[in-house]
Amino acid sequence: MSAPVSETATAALQEPDAPIEAPQGGRTPWWANQRIGLLILVVALSALFGVLRPAFFNQQLVVFPLLRDIAMFTVVGLAQLCVLSIGHMNLAVGRMAAFSMMITGISYDLWHFSLYAGLLVGLVAGAAIGALAGWVIARTGVNSFVVTLALDFLLLGLIPLVYTALTDNAAFVTKPPGMRELRNYSLGDVCIGNLCGSPAVPQLTLFAVIAMAVVGWIYSRTKLGRELLMTGTSVKAAELSGIPTARRVITAHAMSGCLAALAGFMLAVSTGSIKATIGEEFMLPSFLGPILGGTLLAGGFISVWGTLLGAALSSVIRKGLDLLGVGLESLNIYLGLILLVALSTDRIRTVLSDRQGVRKR
Repeated sequence: MSAPVSETATAALQEPDAPIEAPQGGRTPWWANQRIGLLILVVALSALFGVLRPAFFNQQLVVFPLLRDIAMFTVVGLAQLCVLSIGHMNLAVGRMAAFSMMITGISYDLWHFSLYAGLLVGLVAGAAIGALAGWVIARTGVNSFVVTLALDFLLLGLIPLVYTALTDNAAFVTKPPGMRELRNYSLGDVCIGNLCGSPAVPQLTLFAVIAMAVVGWIYSRTKLGRELLMTGTSVKAAELSGIPTARRVITAHAMSGCLAALAGFMLAVSTGSIKATIGEEFMLPSFLGPILGGTLLAGGFISVWGTLLGAALSSVIRKGLDLLGVGLESLNIYLGLILLVALSTDRIRTVLSDRQGVRKR
């Protein structure tokens, strides 16, 4: 799922059900399609790591947790994708996840909510803190980098204070019924008639599938999605088209906060605990997924499928290097280099496409 905005978007905005036409000038050649390149890389690297370490294909010990990580980092990437679509960025994505899970933990520990009722509370909290960041940006005109960085530091101080006041070990210990099963069960444990899922695919992947479907539908099928992309392409043009750009900024950040909360929930379920440090590792993956997948930093173009493939590539590399004995510090160096290379190759690919008279779709 990808959603570009072209010159015809302004006309399409006047008719909510009208599709946005692709730019004229031919189809993008296969070598310029970032998603095909990512898919080839994921398959090739998986095969390479499998040859070097046959344990890489162990379903229970490697494939199951790897797919769980891919699902979680895909949702993290979608959280960043929502603000990238309007040309913004969210440096507080990890801390928003921690804040949301703090509210969820309170709902489990003090209010005795069920598993999914607590999740709903966390999603609302994430959307609210995201909307607050968007409101400040829209109201003051301060760059999203500055606002979300300031929010990150604010939450960095606030969250531990709340945990210290309400818990003994900086973690909520109440585990609602269903959390352990959601962490450990695969789709193979769910059967409809004679049809059963794969024993290597975690049930948590369903959350990523739902998130991808919703985000893809919003950006490709709704007027809201077209307005968000138009805002990312050109704020002035969007305003002249009658789009309430301030509200779209708030909406994009609220969506980002909500998805960050979902990723935080997935991490809490994966680790079996709700603690103050949830989301600390989300910053780099939140950019790796969408940028590797073709989402533009400048706004106006997003790729949901690309975000999945970008998250898969970074997770496969992380898991493969871990099996080869590479330390955590080196892992982060490699992932940072991958991000730099991705940005460079994307620019080279765009220049080559433009020289052939092909516009990137």
